[in-house]
Amino acid sequence: MYLENKSNLEIEMSQTSAQGHQGRNSLRSPEAVAGNFGELRLLQGISERRDTQKLQQSAVLPSGQCVIHTEGFVPVRQEDGFRHNFSAVNILRGKSNSANVSERSPLLRFSQDDSITYLTLHDPSFVGGEEPWDSGSLDVERRYRLGSEVTSLSLSRSSSSEKGDPLDLNLSFKFTSNVKCCFRVSKVATIFAIVVLCSLFFSMYPDRDNPWRMLAVSPTESFSMNVTDFRDNALLKLQVTGPFAGGMMDFNDQEYILIQVEQTEPSGQRRRRTQQVIHNWTIPLHAERSDQILLTKTFEMLSSDPIIITIQAFPEDNEVVPLSMTHQSLYVSVETQVAIAGIILAGVYVLIIFEIVHRTLAAMLGSLAALAALAVIGDRPSLVTVVEWIDYETLALLFGMMVLVAIFSETGFFDYCAVKAYQLSRGRVWPMIIILCLIAAILSAFLDNVTTMMLFTPVTIRLCEVLNLDPRHVLIAEVIFTNIGGAATAVGDPPNVIIVSNQDLRREGIDFASFTGYMFLGICLVLFTSFPFLRMLYWNKKLYNKESIEIVELKHEILVWRQTAQRINPASREETAVKCLLMQKVLNLESLLRKMMKTFQRQISQEDKNWEQNIQELQKKHRITDKVLLVKCASVLGVVIFMFFLNSFVPSIHLELGWIAILGALWLLVLADIQDFEIILHRVEWATLLFFAALFVLMEALAQLQLIDYIGEQTALLIKAVPEDQRLAIAIILVMWVSALASSLIDNIPFTATMIPVLINLSQDADVNLPVKPLIFALAMGACLGGNGTLIGASANVVCAGIAEQHGYGFSFVEFFKLGFPMMIMTCMIAMCYLLATHIGLRWNM
Repeated sequence: MYLENKSNLEIEMSQTSAQGHQGRNSLRSPEAVAGNFGELRLLQGISERRDTQKLQQSAVLPSGQCVIHTEGFVPVRQEDGFRHNFSAVNILRGKSNSANVSERSPLLRFSQDDSITYLTLHDPSFVGGEEPWDSGSLDVERRYRLGSEVTSLSLSRSSSSEKGDPLDLNLSFKFTSNVKCCFRVSKVATIFAIVVLCSLFFSMYPDRDNPWRMLAVSPTESFSMNVTDFRDNALLKLQVTGPFAGGMMDFNDQEYILIQVEQTEPSGQRRRRTQQVIHNWTIPLHAERSDQILLTKTFEMLSSDPIIITIQAFPEDNEVVPLSMTHQSLYVSVETQVAIAGIILAGVYVLIIFEIVHRTLAAMLGSLAALAALAVIGDRPSLVTVVEWIDYETLALLFGMMVLVAIFSETGFFDYCAVKAYQLSRGRVWPMIIILCLIAAILSAFLDNVTTMMLFTPVTIRLCEVLNLDPRHVLIAEVIFTNIGGAATAVGDPPNVIIVSNQDLRREGIDFASFTGYMFLGICLVLFTSFPFLRMLYWNKKLYNKESIEIVELKHEILVWRQTAQRINPASREETAVKCLLMQKVLNLESLLRKMMKTFQRQISQEDKNWEQNIQELQKKHRITDKVLLVKCASVLGVVIFMFFLNSFVPSIHLELGWIAILGALWLLVLADIQDFEIILHRVEWATLLFFAALFVLMEALAQLQLIDYIGEQTALLIKAVPEDQRLAIAIILVMWVSALASSLIDNIPFTATMIPVLINLSQDADVNLPVKPLIFALAMGACLGGNGTLIGASANVVCAGIAEQHGYGFSFVEFFKLGFPMMIMTCMIAMCYLLATHIGLRWNM
């Protein structure tokens, strides 16, 4: 296997040397170059050598049989005397582990650096007298560090670094390195201290092990129990499982369960009178007694005096209703829990916004802090419970679609689509961006947003590479319109699915057709007014790269080769040989890049005048590489998308979206006859999957800390405080903006599920007297459009960022926020005007 890889690499190197620089288009994708060496990651430094032509890179492997140099592999025996001429094989690896060094590799020497990874091979016999290799490793290391200036997008920066005084540069570099080192050490120490503290808190308290009590109640037989071990806790948490319906309550024609929690504090030194508190909790029963639903409610108690819990059922036929119940004592009040949850959420956003750690690690740290907070308040969940919080359907959908797209990319279809989009836009940038955004919005109205972005992101990246555009801005625009288009139908976004699936809302007349008809008209208005605003946001944005396409392609190719080399773990002679060969290729390309940077003159036009000629050249270069595999992929993907539609309209198909994606991936793996399964697994965005798993745990833990319930209750209180003649308009505005801002900060799925019963109960309150339909439509508009506010506001945002990062074009939280948040504000303003005009002005849905 490794001999085959080495020969392929030699062929690739020889082709590049013979043809000059073919650019990034010669590599279909970074994964194609990586081969068996895994997925590629963006590197943080490119090494530079001052005179590449003077040094012939070569080395003898330990106990090896070959010498590595630019022409390939030359057989050699140890007695030939070559290895005595080599000083060392220097491998400068930042953040590496010295465990890779063994007694069988005595020539491998590792030098630690915090941010850059280098592998250099030198033969002193090829070095001229003016620059001997043995002059000191310190000068060599300084020279490689200064060479990282080549990767800067600013030509003046790299030019000034070459003309400056070497002593001043060295002192400036040492000062900057010291500051960065101090910041890194303080950052790691602070985060580690917080992690250790949370771990201690989490380990000091046991899991909640209160047993579930099985009981049966009826109108004639009630259940009563005394809780005497309440102590000085502030809250009583009840969890009840039974055949509940949930939602609004109608005492005239519906069966229900009544739970009464009573506590009496006798008179004493602190109180002159006896004080009593009674909480009533009414739960409607399901007519068919089929579904077992878990409901949780928290009650504030007076003191540590005994508590009496009474449960009674009121069915129509006087039958017995089976229930399960457990109770939990909490140590802190609701306000304190909400404050803790807010601090944890703010800390996670600080880590992500300022890129202190990777967003996946930030979500994991936030989950640990939230679990530790639950343990401190006396509600520590078990490991089984935490695992149940993860939405495996979403993870299965992501994994299955990632596998499908990974195999699909091998056909060259994405390159072909990029050329067709370029031809359709006639070489003009903004018509092309509008076409891509419009198609993404239309598809996301019928498909899942995640699926849409998985299919569109590779095409967009290849198209931007062809036009020498920066893919980041185009991808952000696409994902924004994907979230807008997903709000148009009842199946386009998860909050809409939750709303349409609610039985109580269906009884109020909010079904698939009525919901889609109203939302589609409003989203079309939002969509077409968003294009001019997007053009205004991008008015001063430089969509084109600041350098010529040749320099951009060469830089990207250097990243590809270096990433490929660093993915190799030199555990054997063959792996070490391949890694040496790849790094030799990197050094040669860096020398070429340095020469091109010196002679670079910026010549960029905003419109390609020779687009017809370019299309002919691109069509020759970017064709379908495997038509048989393309037919297989298109067939399987078509069936998967068709099943997505059937799942929304045909209830007899008992397959969720996750199962459909997993089955489609299995079908395609069998049809494509994948032999090297590790290549496919390397292209799966495991960091994105882990981020979603940690985010699910974080959001559920914050919900257990009463954060989402608190937001809903405070929204209801604000609506009740408004005068009656203005209550409906204020309620629509308040619900929509609270939903939008909350959905941009937390997951919109649990928020929507929490707000639906709050709004239903609010509409049934006689003192409020509000119709439920305008409130639900305001909730849907805010929850869907609010996903554009931040990078983690919607699942499609995170998936797009992960795929872009895999291709070397990742965008940060701040970059997305600068474009997404203004678009969210503008779209919510248009949606608010639409809601007020239709419900207040035209009196729709009243």
